[in-house]
Amino acid sequence: MAYQFPPIYPILDSSFIPASGRRQFLHDLGAALADAGVTLLEYRKKTGSDAELRSDAETLRAVMSDESIRLILDDRADLVCEVGFDGVHVDAGDISVREARRIVGPGRIIGTFAGSDALIPGILDEPANYFAIGPVFSTTTKQTDKKPIGIDGVRRLRQQAGPDVILTAAAGITLDTAPLVLEAGASTVAVAAALFSAADPASEFRRWRERLADF
Repeated sequence: MAYQFPPIYPILDSSFIPASGRRQFLHDLGAALADAGVTLLEYRKKTGSDAELRSDAETLRAVMSDESIRLILDDRADLVCEVGFDGVHVDAGDISVREARRIVGPGRIIGTFAGSDALIPGILDEPANYFAIGPVFSTTTKQTDKKPIGIDGVRRLRQQAGPDVILTAAAGITLDTAPLVLEAGASTVAVAAALFSAADPASEFRRWRERLADF
């Protein structure tokens, strides 16, 4: 059976992690998110050493060990199996989707960027499990020169992709706009700052999960 994506999942960017007490912070955060019902999480770390990335990933995996929780590593297909993650997200500038699939094998999840104004030609032929679209709105957590596509853009890309493709919408989505994004055709919304800028990210996730329970 194909993996069932939840209507919302967090993207934890390393910029939200304090430099001091890093391991304990990640342990406590991971435990709280698991308790709040997170079943899919992407970890993104663009800077720092491989050793630190491994340590972060292994800490998250250890505390979010329930078999129902899937962990996705941004960019680093080469480390996915080593740290026990369940998949990888690769974009332009990273390795190709096909190379990522060769590295992580057939059973793990792969995501990739699929387009903004229109789907990238041929992207749906790539061996990925989900396809990210956006930015839906303006974002502060990921550098991009692409213009926000808005709700109409999500609707347009869903029409291009057809009904069965998993489309992940991201960037600048709030609790108020998330239902509109899902109604427009996104399969799931990926959220970073709206969760991790909150005083209690796990409690904030619960609010989102309850709000989107009907999707």
